[in-house]
This record gives sequence, structure tokens and C-alpha cells, in this order.
Amino acid sequence: MRVPPSAIVAEGLRKRYGGTEALAGIDLEVPAGTVHGLLGPNGAGKTTVVRILTTLVRPDGGRAEVAGHDVAREAARVRARIGLVGQNAAVDEVLSGRQNLVMFGRLYGLDARAARLRADGLLDRFRLTGTGGTPAGKYSGGMRRRLDLAASMILAPPVLFLDEPTTGLDPRSRAEVWDEVRALARGGTTVLLTTQYLEEADRLAEGISVIDHGRVIATGTPEALKSRAGGDRVDVVVRDAARLDEAAAIVARAAGVHAAVDRDALSAGAPVTDRVGALTEAVRALDEAGIAVADIGLRRPTLDEVFLRLTGAGPGEPAAAGTAEVPA
Repeated sequence: MRVPPSAIVAEGLRKRYGGTEALAGIDLEVPAGTVHGLLGPNGAGKTTVVRILTTLVRPDGGRAEVAGHDVAREAARVRARIGLVGQNAAVDEVLSGRQNLVMFGRLYGLDARAARLRADGLLDRFRLTGTGGTPAGKYSGGMRRRLDLAASMILAPPVLFLDEPTTGLDPRSRAEVWDEVRALARGGTTVLLTTQYLEEADRLAEGISVIDHGRVIATGTPEALKSRAGGDRVDVVVRDAARLDEAAAIVARAAGVHAAVDRDALSAGAPVTDRVGALTEAVRALDEAGIAVADIGLRRPTLDEVFLRLTGAGPGEPAAAGTAEVPA
């Protein structure tokens, strides 16, 4: 089964629900064998994109291909080549993990023997062999999501859609799911991930598209998007509030630009291009001036800051009205 270089391509996708324009011309391209993050505030259109790409909803305009097939004209072929893990667990809590996978295998058209063999293989792959006979209702959150992932891989689809797969999980369970997603990508599976956790996208995604008000407003690697939020900074926290302005002047000279001051946090910081040189100069000058420092270091912007700059809202908040569009 050959997958084209771009496993997912969307051009000008539009969707309207009554008087609400959910998508206003989405363009998206995801290279095969990569993890791509789709981020945006609540109501930005992330889930609508996933529903269109997985053939659950027809677009009102534009076109999209998944695994080389048009989602509108070749929906059956698309469905045969994708897996989908939604926000809520799809497993039957009464059945055991193995029984769940066998059931999904039969629903996908495997005969009884093939379904049992596939279930055993997936239990081993997702580290659930020892719990295969346990009712899924007794699984931890992380185990249940791994079982969801296993179910989505019954037919070993080349493209997998994960719609907020770790919502509500504790940090350990989230880390378990991340490990499995990385393993799938290493095996050649293309993953489109929507998430409310920016750390998740930062850890997993090779590329990220930020959408707001139904449009892609920025796209790039996590590092490239962070650079849009101002690049690296030298930040210093002083022990003596009376010397904060003096410390800010030193940081400004080291960075070659104005330093911002936070009097509540007793800190001063400025963006830098020469990371090591600016930090070294700031440390030397502060020491020579006898300014006691509580903390000093280089800091990169977080994806949270990218979100706030691009959309005016955090990932779990509604999009701000009138958000300015940023060229991708």
C-alpha cells in the first residue's frame, strides 16, 4: 500500500453550520511518516478539520486527500487507510482488552482466527499482554488510551488521527501515550494530532499548524513558531529591589536592546541573538557591579506564549474576537 510523500493534503476547506463559519479556507499538508500538531483555541475548527479528513463530515468547499484518496469522492478508500482515536474512549468496559480487540477485528472484516492473532500482536505491541484478560473498565487511564490506540491500528492504517487523545489523563498516563505515538511514527505511521496540551505538541510534533477562526494563521516546526514569539531571552532575577533598574541597564547593554522590567518578580529580561555571548557579558557585568542575583539564564519562548501572541487566547479558551491574522 503506497502512501504519497504528503499523506494529508487539504486545500481551501470550508464548512458552515447554519450561520457559523467553522472553516474559512483551511490549507494543510502533512508529510508521510511524521507527527503533525493541529493547535488552536476552543472553537477554532480543529475537530471539524479532523471530521472532514476522516470522512465523517463533508466539506462545503475545497478539497482534501488522505493517503492519496479524495475524502469526498473516495470516502470508502480513505476509511480503509485511516485510524481514529477520539476524545472519549471507544472500548467496551465490560469486555477484556483482548475481547475488545477481537471484536474490533471482526467489525473490520477479519475472520475469527485472524482477529485473535491480530489482537494478541497488538496487546504485545502496546504493552498490554499481561492485562489482556482483564475487563477494560479496570484499566488505568493510560492503559485504556493505549487500548484505544491498539484498536485504531487493527488494520495497520498508514494514517492515524488523534483528537485530543490525552485529555483528562494524569502526567504518567500521558507519558505512556506519548511513548506509543512516538513508536507509531518511527514505524512509518503518519499522525495528525489535535491537543489542548502545548507541551504535548512540543514533545511529539515535527510540524505544527495553528488555526484560529477557521483559518491556518501559522505553520512551522515548534522551534520556528517559538522564534516568532521573540526568540531567546536573557532573564535575570535580583535579590535587592533597589538594584533592579541597574541590573536592567546591564542586561540591556549585553543584549543591545531595551530590557523589560517586572518589578513584582524583581526581574529584567531582553531578547538576544548571540545567546552565549549576551549571557556571558551579563554575568560578568552583574558580578563586577556587585549585584546579587537570585537567578539568571537563557529562556526560550514556550508554545503557550506563541498561542497568546498569535490568537490572543490560551489553547483551552475561546478564540478572541477580531484576532489579527498572521501569515503562515
